[in-house]
Amino acid sequence: MLTIRISVAWTIAVVSLGALGLLLLIGQPFAVTAQEPKRYQYQIIEVLPDTKNMQTKLNEFGADGWELVAVPMGSMTEPRLIFKK
Repeated sequence: MLTIRISVAWTIAVVSLGALGLLLLIGQPFAVTAQEPKRYQYQIIEVLPDTKNMQTKLNEFGADGWELVAVPMGSMTEPRLIFKK
């Protein structure tokens, strides 16, 4: 019975030391660093209401890294495209 208790205690000690050693190798796994808040730029453009023109503008701005976020229709003849990056 004493041998079993010593073996269990020895096993727990070895596993604990192994886990501690692993944490030391990895570094500080729970360290939190402050992140700067994201900052966005916005661009609003008016386009002609034909599909080809709108598609051209969407592709141009998309290629430059802009993301379309809204298409408000002030009047049905002048849609606006709102992009952010």
